[in-house]
Order: sequence, then structure tokens, then C-alpha cells
Amino acid sequence: MTKPSALFILSPAISRLPRKQAKGYMVTSNPFSAMFGRSPFRPLLAHIVKANECADLLLPFFEATLVGDWDTAGELRENVTRLEHDADTLKTELRLNLPNTMFLPVSRSDLLDLISVQDKIANKVRDITGIMLGRKMRVPNELAEPMRDYMRTSVACVAQARQALEELKDLLESGFGRNVSDVMQNMIRELHTLEHQADSQQVAIRRQLFELESQLPPVDVIFLYKIIEWVGEVSDRAERVGSRLQILTAR
Repeated sequence: MTKPSALFILSPAISRLPRKQAKGYMVTSNPFSAMFGRSPFRPLLAHIVKANECADLLLPFFEATLVGDWDTAGELRENVTRLEHDADTLKTELRLNLPNTMFLPVSRSDLLDLISVQDKIANKVRDITGIMLGRKMRVPNELAEPMRDYMRTSVACVAQARQALEELKDLLESGFGRNVSDVMQNMIRELHTLEHQADSQQVAIRRQLFELESQLPPVDVIFLYKIIEWVGEVSDRAERVGSRLQILTAR
């Protein structure tokens, strides 16, 4: 008796189909494929964990730049780059291994869109640390505390997006209950609140920087505005993850 060339990972009903009929539901032996199991949210969650870990390094990196500790900043930047690369690898593997024939609980295109949005979080943290380290940028003392709070809020947005995805994965794998929508709506509402807080902090910091412009080299001012903008994009992209999760639960 020959051994089967692949394992069925779908429902028992599918596994009982004749081999010829079931052929379209078979998957490769790629270890990444096993992560899907009965839910494609496992690799999505693995990806946003990497993005979250990447964002978590933003604040210690900023603290190192404030005191001019460029060795520590360089080490943290290397960690950011490694995590961003890991996230890219997970993104690529998900795109290659998400079968068209799998019975997914949500739209395949929605999943691919979600992974793209998540990936931009890690990309933006990489950009922030790269330009600050490359130029050895030090934020003026007057802006240090507001920028610290601003970054803390942006990182909290990413953590909230990760938590929302964890919750959705559990809900989808256990089957939708009556309170699923309420749970998700509350989590996404909190994410919106955090992102709005980050927007308000960005406005205030821009106003403070405007008042300091005459005391700083013009080129430094340009790049400071760019960093302020990019920190805001981290929270904005985390909020977009929440918006897409909201769409998924509404369908």
C-alpha cells in the first residue's frame, strides 16, 4: 500500500472525498502551509507579532538618540532591520501559500490586503530608525518629552491592532457567537481613539517645532518634520489594520 503524497488539512467531509475529487484541496509539504491549519489567521498573526516587536524598539531607539548613544542606537536599528526582514519573509510566504481552493472564513483578497497594511508598519519603523541613525539626528530638548509621548501612543496603536487580530483569530476559529461583533467593535473603537490621540499630539509637536525653527539648521528642521510625519504613519497604519478587521467581521 503506497503512502499518500500529501496531508488533507480541511474538514473530515473533504478528507472522505475520493482521491480524484479531493485532489484540488491538497497542499504541499511546505512547513509554512501547516501554519494555516483550519485558519489563515495564524500566519497573519505571526506577521503582526513581528511588526509589533519592530514598533516596540522605536522608543528605546529614540532614548538612545537623545543621549547620543549611537552604538546602542545602531544595535537597535539592526534588530529593527532583522524583524522587518522576518516580516517580509512571512508576507511573501503567506502570499505564495494561500491556496485559492481553501475554504476560507473570509475573502482571500481581504487577507492579502490586510497583510500588505500590516507590513507597512514594520517598513515605516525601519525608515524612521534608518534616517535618524544615518543623520545622527537628536531631537531638541524642548521636544523630547512630547515626542516620547507621541511615539508611545503610536506604539500602543500597533499593540492594539495586534490584540484585535488575536481576538479575531480566536473568534473565527471557535465560530462566531452573538457577542463577536460587540467585542471587535469595542477593540477597534479603542484603536481609533489611540490613533486620534496620536493625531492631536502630532499637531501640537508641529506647532512647537514651528516656534523653534529659527533656532535650528534648516535641513534639520526638514528632517524633523519628516520624522514627526512618519511616527504618525505608524499609528495611522495600525488604525488601518483595525479598519480592515472591522470590514472582515461585517461580511
